[in-house]
Amino acid sequence: MSDTIRPVALVTGVGRSIGIGAGIARQLAQAGWNVAFTYWTPYDARMAWGVEADAADTIAKGLAERGAETVAVEADLADPGAPERVFDEAESRLGAITALVMCHCESVDSGLLDTTLESFDRHFAVNARATWLLVREYGRRFHGAPGTGRVIGLTSDHTVGNLPYGASKGALDRITLAAAHELAHLGITANVINPGPIDTGWMSDDLREHVLRQTPLGRLGSPQDTAHLVEFLCSPQGQWINGQLLKSNGGFAD
Repeated sequence: MSDTIRPVALVTGVGRSIGIGAGIARQLAQAGWNVAFTYWTPYDARMAWGVEADAADTIAKGLAERGAETVAVEADLADPGAPERVFDEAESRLGAITALVMCHCESVDSGLLDTTLESFDRHFAVNARATWLLVREYGRRFHGAPGTGRVIGLTSDHTVGNLPYGASKGALDRITLAAAHELAHLGITANVINPGPIDTGWMSDDLREHVLRQTPLGRLGSPQDTAHLVEFLCSPQGQWINGQLLKSNGGFAD
């Protein structure tokens, strides 16, 4: 990274200002990146936390305050055409993408016996198929200097009582890690981060206490904890870490 030219990161799943995706976007902006980000308001509307009014504008303003040029793209990543459209819009506004950071997800709790076909298919469409299509689009378009490209996916190992989410995140792992080898000729690294349970407003009091008891450091994880690792992986100093599934969870043991 030079002092005058800011590389561009595309961060998916940035729908709430307190979310992990927003924390990552802010950290990258602070570190000298321009940032394109995606969000999907109907997903938040279905979830217990609801829609945050003007979230995209609030997040974009925060990125601009950190010196970043930014573009927000609303996109339903269950649509197979969405990744191409996202890249088209991001590149037309900011230029070529150097880092792809995937924080998007579909996450609706259900188990082996009560998961519906519709829910299963949507989880895999968003968490697995969209991941593949985003990585594919990125690889097809990348023309940066060898060693500068980055692909990072966020995952989870929570499957019990959360079957379609956990299973589709497992697929995300393998798709992302494959990129470390299949995109090696382009000089791109690819890694997966498991941030563990991060309290972004979805935890009950009982769950919060459980997590605290199971974490040696005695505190909850924050989006900033994940954001610092993403910043490092995207930096020149993080280049040698490649093809890894990294746990960044404070030692949490379920």
